[in-house]
Amino acid sequence: MSRLLELLGVTEAGPDTWRGPASGPDGKRAYGGQLVAQSLAAAARTVDPVKGPTAMHLQFLRGGEAGAPVDYRVDSTFDGRTAASRRVDASQDGRFLTTAAVSFAAELPGPEHGRRASLPDDPDALPATGPAGPAPSMPLDELDLRLIDEGSGEAFVRRLWWRATVALPDDPLLHTLIAAYVTDVYLIDPALQVHGHSMRSRTHRSGTTDSSIWFHR
Repeated sequence: MSRLLELLGVTEAGPDTWRGPASGPDGKRAYGGQLVAQSLAAAARTVDPVKGPTAMHLQFLRGGEAGAPVDYRVDSTFDGRTAASRRVDASQDGRFLTTAAVSFAAELPGPEHGRRASLPDDPDALPATGPAGPAPSMPLDELDLRLIDEGSGEAFVRRLWWRATVALPDDPLLHTLIAAYVTDVYLIDPALQVHGHSMRSRTHRSGTTDSSIWFHR
């Protein structure tokens, strides 16, 4: 079985409680994107499937242990005809790790607008960079990560292109979970690049304090 899909497969552990599997290895810090994706997965398990996730805000309170499972307590803060809201608290051995607010909504007809970002004609021509720093708990053999950096200083811009390299079922929620999983890969490094540093150089101690995601069609 795909290790990536296994990490996103939360299981019911009690009333309104779900458990996410450990990523390993023991003694390493849990990857933040895993906590984001598993929180979203737990919340989605309590919502009518016709309502898809529209937004999520998660605060990282403490670092987690990669070698231990994580429990997710889901509170149903709102259930309407076309929308729903959930609060998800993650804990490990009684220690709170994260708290998240997730909103869901049914797809309804209405006006749409947006701008499609320009991409290279052939993304495969980009070098396969992998993560910006050490990622011992990520199944990197199942993710193809590539980036384009432009400018320097305050004008620095990073564009990320990625895809899963394993076969995925036709499940929109699962695809959304994988997108949420990837979000924490490059959040800090662009901020360091503005000041002439990078995560690879290991010159700064850094960590993610919160994460906000809006899910667009």
